Amino acid sequence: MLKMLRQQRKDIRKTVKKAVKEEVKNTVKAARAHDFLENSSKFLAENDHIDTDLYIKNNVKRGLRNSNGTGVVVGLTKIGEVVGYDVDASGNKIPLEGKLYYRGYSIEDIVNSCIRENRFGFEEVTFLLIFGALPSKSELTAFKKLLSAKRELPDGFARDMILTAPSNNIMNKLARSVLALYCYDDNPDDISIANVLRQSVDLIGYFPAIISYAYQAKSSFYDKMSLHLHNPIPELSTSENILRMIRPTGEYTELEARLLDVSMILHAEHGGGNNSSFTTHLVSSTGTDTYSAISAAVGSLKGPKHGGANIAVINMMENIKKNVPDFNNRGKLDDYLVKILRKEANDRTGLIYGMGHAIYTLSDPRAKVLKSMAKKLAESKDLVDSFLLCDYIEKRVPQLYAEVNGVEKPMPANVDLYSGFVYDALDIPTTIATPLFATARLSGWCAHRLEELIAGGKLMRPAYNSVQEPLEYVSLEKRPTVLPVRDSK
Repeated sequence: MLKMLRQQRKDIRKTVKKAVKEEVKNTVKAARAHDFLENSSKFLAENDHIDTDLYIKNNVKRGLRNSNGTGVVVGLTKIGEVVGYDVDASGNKIPLEGKLYYRGYSIEDIVNSCIRENRFGFEEVTFLLIFGALPSKSELTAFKKLLSAKRELPDGFARDMILTAPSNNIMNKLARSVLALYCYDDNPDDISIANVLRQSVDLIGYFPAIISYAYQAKSSFYDKMSLHLHNPIPELSTSENILRMIRPTGEYTELEARLLDVSMILHAEHGGGNNSSFTTHLVSSTGTDTYSAISAAVGSLKGPKHGGANIAVINMMENIKKNVPDFNNRGKLDDYLVKILRKEANDRTGLIYGMGHAIYTLSDPRAKVLKSMAKKLAESKDLVDSFLLCDYIEKRVPQLYAEVNGVEKPMPANVDLYSGFVYDALDIPTTIATPLFATARLSGWCAHRLEELIAGGKLMRPAYNSVQEPLEYVSLEKRPTVLPVRDSK
């Protein structure tokens, strides 16, 4: 018996020693791999670097931008028009008050009509963007019924595709969910206009449930919060269903739902030149299926340079309030805003998020519309001081920018300044802000996909000029070591 115990202890020590040895070995391997990747990335950064002068020499428009910052014209569209400036005979920008048109209709007229008549308008705007005409009362009712029939996801989809495989990034889950819906479609590859129109309606109906369930799954699995699942109610508007499904109790006020509806109207479309809408045109030109095209657009919007600006506004506002507790003290607030502009505070990029725009010069019409509604929400939620902080930043930052940089330029508040405030006031978590943007912009994406299939008809094939000099091939035995290769032992 004693001999047996000794042997067991010996075996245990041997097993532990082997396990420790294996762990050390794996740690060393991991360290070597990390070291290799870090050093290799430095080599890659040097090898792939292209001098700015070469872009000028080859007359290449970096970022599809002209030298004056305007976008390179790559197509024609009837869906949306963004007006922010004029151009004189010398190619110089002439600032203008901003205008945004959906199918030729002013966004301000559309929103003001919905507010005046006290009705939800996102579904009407979706009809307008897709079909190119304002719906009659009966047409709008019929279209709402089509969307209502698709509020609930296919049987088993929420469980199998969302809840059992949550993602810490809801945009990632949204893109994967869109691709997965391909498998639930009996006719996924047919790109006839009637079939793509059906798929578009399906996706527009599904998106609120997808982002809401993805948020609940993420909150439960990663944030250890309680799981609250509410079924969508087909009769409710898009904004009402979203608020109902993301909140634990499912409760919301009419003002909250109407303000979210206005926000979604304003984010539904912004011309064909924005990155995600252009992505939709680009990918659709290949003749691929709807799910691949829309998931590509989601991936584009996920990029923080495109879809993350409202999150950046929310985070910046929290940072300002933390560092200037009494932000009604305008002197201290100015001092901190100057620090941000000098890259000494917040995320040290030198950017005041929510200010300035690539196209709008004197004003962003979306910001003007949303600001008036945001004020009402602020008054109802006792957030007037926070609203006035946004208002002060809008008015003061252009002056501070000129003082810091010695350059005066038009710098209007853009829609993100007030959409960030609205999302925060509506208790919409930052993790769902960009997915919410995607849900609104989906209407525009679907319209652009249909337009590309109807009017495009040609594979987009841009060109890149090569600036790599020809090299003489070297046999394997004579090649020098260029990467930090380590002994694999």
